[in-house]
Amino acid sequence: MSDSQMPELLLGKPTHYDQDYSPDLLVSVPRQQQRATLKHVAPFGYDVWNAYEVSWLTPNGLPVVRLARLIFPAESRALIESKSLKLYLNSFNMTTFSSDQDVRETIRNDLSKAVEAPVDVQLFGLNALSEWAVGAPQGICLDTLETNCHHYAYRPEILQTAPRGDWNEETLFSHLLRSNCLVTGQPDWATVHIVYTGYRIEHTSLLQYLVSYRQHREFHEHCVERIFSDIWTLGGIDKLVVRAQYTRRGGLDINPVRSSQPIPITFSRWIRQ
Repeated sequence: MSDSQMPELLLGKPTHYDQDYSPDLLVSVPRQQQRATLKHVAPFGYDVWNAYEVSWLTPNGLPVVRLARLIFPAESRALIESKSLKLYLNSFNMTTFSSDQDVRETIRNDLSKAVEAPVDVQLFGLNALSEWAVGAPQGICLDTLETNCHHYAYRPEILQTAPRGDWNEETLFSHLLRSNCLVTGQPDWATVHIVYTGYRIEHTSLLQYLVSYRQHREFHEHCVERIFSDIWTLGGIDKLVVRAQYTRRGGLDINPVRSSQPIPITFSRWIRQ
């Protein structure tokens, strides 16, 4: 995405915190500009955002604190720039709302309008331990492979499949994904989880490919769509699901999922979240 195409973003700029509810703080970023650079766009998916700093005032003036889970459909026209969402949620802090339902509907309406698609908003009290329990990814961890890594700028040509005829189903993951914010250049850290059916992906090449994102600058959602596209481009892939669960920044973590077929919306936090 070129500078001329980039909407006016808040990332990397001095911050003013509005004291009153302000939906105009939300900044949307069109998805299509980045997708135009991909060979294949995943037909299904969603983005789960977890917000850990949600608070407002009751009619009696007492602060309320909640956790929020925001689920954006991948087919939405736009995504939300993360700092704008942080500032938007902070604008609730000194605003009076009558109930959790009032807050939930307000956030749902504002986000749905901003991305031009229905957004699911869930609020949780601090005793909702089961919904926020920490688990671990399932499958084969690539991180213990004995290999040499020399490429830290995006290199899709590293990816390889095993010789044709080796058809299987695999679940793979790596904790070693590091990409960088498109605007600020700050590092973003994630665990990547890949489930596929098809010709076997050569494990060493996949690990080296993921490491090559280490100096790559792109938003979380864009990185996951690029990983999906590059794996699908290998050919011989029948089914594919790519999920990345990013660590928290500014009270938010972002968890994009892209799939070649419809899948249910699921989420469980992992150790670094």
